[in-house]
This record gives sequence, C-alpha cells and structure tokens, in this order.
Amino acid sequence: MGNVISKTTLSEISLFFGKVKMPTNFEINQKKLIKDILQSNLNNKKFPFSRNWDMLNTYIRDHVNVEYNFNLINKKTWGNIYKPNEITTPLLNVDSVDLKNSPDYTFLYGVKVNKCKVRIYYDDNRRKGRSWDIELKNNEFIMFPSTNLYYITNNQKESLNFIQTITYDFI
Repeated sequence: MGNVISKTTLSEISLFFGKVKMPTNFEINQKKLIKDILQSNLNNKKFPFSRNWDMLNTYIRDHVNVEYNFNLINKKTWGNIYKPNEITTPLLNVDSVDLKNSPDYTFLYGVKVNKCKVRIYYDDNRRKGRSWDIELKNNEFIMFPSTNLYYITNNQKESLNFIQTITYDFI
C-alpha cells in the first residue's frame, strides 16, 4: 500500500550564486566594465551596450537555461559605485504598485569589489524578516528574486566597489 500523505512545493525562493567561469581567451575585461559604469554614472546616461556586458549577460542566461531549464529576458542594466564604508539604503527592484511590469530576478556581479557583503531579506512562512548574508567577490555573482529586499555594504576604507546589476524577466 502506498503513502497516504503527499507533498507539493507551492513556492520557492531560489538564490543563485557562484563564479563566472568564461572559456579561455573570452574572459570579461573588468577594467572596461568599470569604465562603462563610471561613464554611465558620471554622464547620468543609460548603461552602454558593450562586448564585455554582452558576454556576462549571455553567460548567466545560457547557464540558467541549461542548468535550471528556464529563460531570462533582459529588463534593465546599470552599474553602481560604492564608496569605502558605504552601506546602501534598503534596495528593492520591483514596483509593488506595478508588479506586472517589474522584473522577476536581480543579478549582481562583482566587477571590482573588496570586502563587499550583500544581505537579502526573505520570509519563511510565519518567520518574517529573515536574512541571508553573502560576500560578493570579484568575478562572482548573486541572483535572487527581485521581490526580495536587499542592501550592499562596502566593509573597507581603501577603495571603491563596482557592481554590475541586471534585472530579468523569467519565462
């Protein structure tokens, strides 16, 4: 006689993280991404399309498609510069009044970071306001649902931290 109790998962919070391992001779040029971030921020312009950004974007989209069988569609891209000892205000990449047009996933890539932490908040049923801390390192990424509140901390006093952010829709 079979089991009389069954289980199904109704909801799941998936966090993806790891190192970006590009093929030999196709490495991402961090200096060029830093230049793009600086140029975009100083000129208050949209983040420019570049070969390095495209390689990073293609890598993550292809990897997620092959490994986890879902597709990501680009929503928005920008780069941030964090001063030494800076802690951001809480960040949220969805508009609760316009969820239909909000992104599904937020992707953070450590272009040039030193002692950088990301704290992601989530709810676990009745256990509200839980958090998960992860260090963001050079050439590493963190991707999580855009409905999760997060903040970034630059825990050192020597240098600026550069982070590339891409938001995605999930199909």
